[in-house]
Amino acid sequence: MGRTSRKKRSTLANRAIVASVALVLGGGGLVAVNVYASAGEGSSGSPPDRSLTAGRQMSTIDCPDAGIALPDVPGRARPEVDRELAAMDTQITDAYRQFADRKEQIARDPNLAENAVLGPLKNKRAASLDRIGTAIERDAAERPRNLDGLAPCSLRADDGDGGDASGQGGDSGQGGEQGGGRNPGEGADQGQDGGQGQGGNGPEASDFVDIQSVEPDADRPRNRRGASRGTFSTDCGRNENGKFNPDNVIAAPGVSNGAHHMHDYIGNQATDAFSSDDDLAGGETTCRNQGDRSTYYWPVLRLQNGQDENDVDADGGGKDQNAGEIQTPSQVTLKFVGSPAGKVTAMPRFLRIITGDAKAFTNGDANANASWSCTGFEDRQLKDKYPICPEGSQVVRSFAFQSCWDGRNTDSANHRTHVAFAQDDGRCPNGFRAIPQLVQRIVYDVPPGPGFAVDSFPEQLHKPGTDHGDFINVFDDQVMKRVVSCVNGGRRCR
Repeated sequence: MGRTSRKKRSTLANRAIVASVALVLGGGGLVAVNVYASAGEGSSGSPPDRSLTAGRQMSTIDCPDAGIALPDVPGRARPEVDRELAAMDTQITDAYRQFADRKEQIARDPNLAENAVLGPLKNKRAASLDRIGTAIERDAAERPRNLDGLAPCSLRADDGDGGDASGQGGDSGQGGEQGGGRNPGEGADQGQDGGQGQGGNGPEASDFVDIQSVEPDADRPRNRRGASRGTFSTDCGRNENGKFNPDNVIAAPGVSNGAHHMHDYIGNQATDAFSSDDDLAGGETTCRNQGDRSTYYWPVLRLQNGQDENDVDADGGGKDQNAGEIQTPSQVTLKFVGSPAGKVTAMPRFLRIITGDAKAFTNGDANANASWSCTGFEDRQLKDKYPICPEGSQVVRSFAFQSCWDGRNTDSANHRTHVAFAQDDGRCPNGFRAIPQLVQRIVYDVPPGPGFAVDSFPEQLHKPGTDHGDFINVFDDQVMKRVVSCVNGGRRCR
């Protein structure tokens, strides 16, 4: 079960903030605003709509994702661009807190939402975007166009059809792996207790489903002749030593609390926001094979049982609306597998891979890649729901990382385009080559029922589809050669 030795009794009742407030519009209608679901780095670029239809419920602030909009950033400009993108995440989180702190004033003066929150947020984003443009231009590259259009954010409303505040359709999902059933506005009305989450910002009951009601999944692509059928497993523990931080050295290098949620770390113990490749190469590792100094990290899972963690007043924890007991996994399996279409090649040292999307609730599910299930039922996988497991069964979260590499880059400006998933037939896209695929499986012994959630950015409402995993390859060259040999040779190695 989860750790309990570091807990104190919850002061939730004293800290709770009412989940919604009524905004009296000019026409006399009421709109409920979920003050915890109030910021998102999403895909809508429309400015705030000032003539909202009465009766709709405001669910979140929807902002264009500047990281996705900047796929090409010169190498010398990337550190400054990454810092500004992380600053924009902090700006959104601060706006989210502004809604919570000013809920009573907003109830009395609806224009305050625009004047005191959305307007200043737009100005801060515009300044960051201008600095991003200058950094790129300084590196003798063409200044990106339409940066100004990424600054405005809008209040997204839930009208029951996933519409945005102006009724133009707020579902920004692009038909990715997550599948249907996700309403970006769902969760605005979280009930009298503010939803399942301790902070009132999710998850809610509809985010859970009985695993026994889920249909088994379809078969995977069949192996072709010449497929690489071997595996290489590495045992790096379960984070028994409790290494946590809210950094993200891949997406927000050099920025403390760049993730705004807490991560579990196994493998390399030198990992934080400021780790260089040299730091990682010389870092201690929890992996049994000392030739594996790779970094493996993911958002912690918490029991939302009224118990405070010792990060209740810390960044990434209570300050970012992540509350509850952090759970140590009962089992973590890290396995590298082959390609159903052919042989694999060695991945380069310090290759960085992010799988899943921490902002899938507002970005849409095109990059969502988390799977949820229960032991004994793993032929039934959920993409956008948490599982309710029967007595005696444990919760399983898993990731199959991207298995194709562009053959050149260890990272990319948006931290995605240098790697790719295989196509439906198992082959890599043109220009990519197959590498050993990391398959990560994390098991938790938690009480049955809807009483847990992963950490998330505050505006992502702890939705299961926002789960994600991060990996930095720091295998010794000789060990990586053994990984490739085992996978291509059809052997099972450790």
